[in-house]
Amino acid sequence: MKILQPTGWPPPRGYSNGISARGRQVFVAGMIGWDAQGRFPSADFAAQARQALLNIVAVLAEDGAKPEHITRMTWYVTSKREYLDAGKALGAAYRELIGRHFRS
Repeated sequence: MKILQPTGWPPPRGYSNGISARGRQVFVAGMIGWDAQGRFPSADFAAQARQALLNIVAVLAEDGAKPEHITRMTWYVTSKREYLDAGKALGAAYRELIGRHFRS
């Protein structure tokens, strides 16, 4: 993958303006915070988000892909307040499970 950063543009924080990639494409269905048995181990927003990220990593691994191969991820949340309140825990889970494969 190649990160696309136009000369003179300020660097984005937490994302990339563009990515160029070659090869096979893997599409992951919408992941939610349940475990491998279809149970929600926690009602906590950040814990469910962490579980959803674990689920993404597991699906990618089925085809030999890793988190650093992700080019796009869209999050849908039902409570902006819960999302904002969980910011630190979400960031920690993301860095732990997905990494920092964008320019910061």
